[in-house]
Amino acid sequence: RVGTQVHASKELNVYNALPTLFLSNDHTGSSELCTLFLDPKWRKEGNGYLLSKSRFLFMAAFRERFNDKVVAEMRGVIDEHGYSPFWESLGKRFFAMEFSRADYLCGTGQKAFIAALMPKHPLYIDFLSDEARAVIGEVHPQTAPARAVLEKEGFRYLNYVDIFDGGPTLECEIDRVRAIRKSRLVTVVEGQPAPGEWPACLVANEQYQQFRAMLVHSDPESDRLVLSARELDALKCHPGDQIRLVRLCPEEKKS
Repeated sequence: RVGTQVHASKELNVYNALPTLFLSNDHTGSSELCTLFLDPKWRKEGNGYLLSKSRFLFMAAFRERFNDKVVAEMRGVIDEHGYSPFWESLGKRFFAMEFSRADYLCGTGQKAFIAALMPKHPLYIDFLSDEARAVIGEVHPQTAPARAVLEKEGFRYLNYVDIFDGGPTLECEIDRVRAIRKSRLVTVVEGQPAPGEWPACLVANEQYQQFRAMLVHSDPESDRLVLSARELDALKCHPGDQIRLVRLCPEEKKS
């Protein structure tokens, strides 16, 4: 976590507040949103939003399976060759391995080595290279859209960063996530959706083992949702079933 260490001397009239990094377990027990990878040719027509936000409808449907806080570790600044300035200036000094190896171990759940090898006392950020300091809390350019999506859902950066690449960890109380808080159950009716300039909405069934989600254009305030036979089949639901619905994107505030 990024913190502050104060050094002061009343006799010398000196007061220094120095930024620090220290190992933290504050997110232990939190539910985590993992990284998503979408093939570039499918990054269109709202597919990225569908893939990202469908998770929230699953969490809303099965709220008891998730903890009160949700975190998301965002990818930090790494170049096309796998070079991480934060890792080179900090992590490499303590782990004695390449960034790719440490990242792989962490990604497979082998995280005990972090606590075993990292110092327990605060580390002064001023001792890091200029390049490393500049990327603390910053995301990879390709991750910036994902960060924006989560921030619009209510996630915030509260000075927690990844120990390997310095990328930010975003967090939010689960019941404050916009797509979870605003989602509601509507009744499905079979038919042909009426034409109209309705906003994009995310809908999902309530089946744990056969969870399905899709994008539709619908009146987000209606208690009934008209779906075609093909859409009903894709969602694995039947007329009269209740499914969960939420507007895909937050409604713009009127000035």
